[in-house]
Amino acid sequence: MSFLSRAALAAAMTITFFGLTAQSTAGLAAEVEHLLPQPTATAATPTVFTPTPVKLSDPTDLATDELASDETVAYPSLAAAVAAQSTHDGDDEALQCLAGAIYFETRGEPLSGQLAVAEVILNRAKSGRFPSDVCEVITQRGQFGFVRGGRIPNINEDSKSYRTAVAVAKVALNDAWDDQAGPALYFNRGRAPASGLKKVASIGNHIFWR
Repeated sequence: MSFLSRAALAAAMTITFFGLTAQSTAGLAAEVEHLLPQPTATAATPTVFTPTPVKLSDPTDLATDELASDETVAYPSLAAAVAAQSTHDGDDEALQCLAGAIYFETRGEPLSGQLAVAEVILNRAKSGRFPSDVCEVITQRGQFGFVRGGRIPNINEDSKSYRTAVAVAKVALNDAWDDQAGPALYFNRGRAPASGLKKVASIGNHIFWR
């Protein structure tokens, strides 16, 4: 082989060597890159929750709130219940008759005794054993000693005792206070008006029976 031929062969081998080296380096770099841990995705920035301000409504006016109003009035005492009533009897016949009976039977006695007498009259009107009308219960013959000729005598309506009687009658008619006589149908100042009756209460100068 001539000198020129050997030189040409050596040059060709040198070019081939550098080509293989470059290819191997690129392949190795790719493989190394594949083996290296891949970068993870950047974590998303957490969302900060900002509450929306809520405007509270103004307090309900209890004076106009139907749920705040109570139809039943609770009184701390019988005296308070009586004091809360109007002392004008108006044109209500039942009220006038009941107030008249309270006035003649119990004026000057404790309010509890006056209310108990009123309740006896109302109990009779509801019992079915006496007239159903309040005035007829009171004016029934032989039942109340103050009745004259089937009528209740005239009363000075300006007197304090009568105004109190009117107020007590309204308490009884409106069932605004529980009386002590309960279901009593009779009252007097002594022993039972008939045999077989049971004593219910003794209030003021009266004893109540049923």
